[in-house]
Formats: sequence, structure tokens, C-alpha cells
Amino acid sequence: MNPFRKAVEDRDEAAIEALLADDVVFTSPVAFKPYQGAAITGAILRGVMRVFEDFRYVREIGDPEGRDHALVFTATVAGKLIEGCDFLHFDEAGRIDALTVMVRPLTAAQALSEAMGAQFERIAAEAAGPEAEPARIGADSDSASASA
Repeated sequence: MNPFRKAVEDRDEAAIEALLADDVVFTSPVAFKPYQGAAITGAILRGVMRVFEDFRYVREIGDPEGRDHALVFTATVAGKLIEGCDFLHFDEAGRIDALTVMVRPLTAAQALSEAMGAQFERIAAEAAGPEAEPARIGADSDSASASA
């Protein structure tokens, strides 16, 4: 089983974050500009875990020895069934250096955007760390409320 899949299914935030390369690039299904770095990616993934209900992976695609993997999932967001896929690329050290998420249908993607927008301040604060002022994330996205 893919280690990211196992960490997500176990809801093990520490294991998820340990799999992220420091320079990971996260491409969101609802924001135009990708996010770079383990801190913001980890914060976004924690936010997603808070808004997704009934999350489960239904298929894993990829060579177990390869660096590229696709994890197909289903979940519910604000009463809308969402189908999606996590596209992962692992670097030479076995850490995720690229994570792209795609979701469908449009109504569920819109519900996800709204739910993640409600998480916006918390995600920014978590990404900035306990010592820093919350940074505004998503400002360059195609929707001011879209943060993941």
C-alpha cells in the first residue's frame, strides 16, 4: 500500500507531514496558483481532513516501485458527493515533491472551495507556525475564498 494512502487512511497527520518534501508543490483543485512548501501543504491537508466526511480511497494506480502514483477517492463535502484523485510524485528520498488534486463534479468542487474558504484563517495560521502572524494564502488564486 502506498505510504501516503496509509497515512491518510490512518488520519496520521505526523506521518503525512513526514512524507512531504520541504519544497513540495501542492496544486489545488480550486485555486489557480500552486502552493509551495511542506508547512502550507501540511496545513491544507489538515484542513481537508476537517472538511471531508466519509473519505475513502477506492483505487490505487501506479507501479509500487515507481515514483508516480494516483489515488482515487470519494468523500462528502457539505452534503455533496465528491470524487477525486491525488496525483503524487515521490523524489529520490521517497518524499512527496509534487501533489496535485483533482475533483468532480463542479457542484462538489464548489462546496469544497467554500468549505476550505471557511478554513482559510486557520490554515494560514497553521502554515505560519505559532510564532508568526497569519499570512494571507490564496490571494493569487482564481477565487478569493479558494484556499485548497
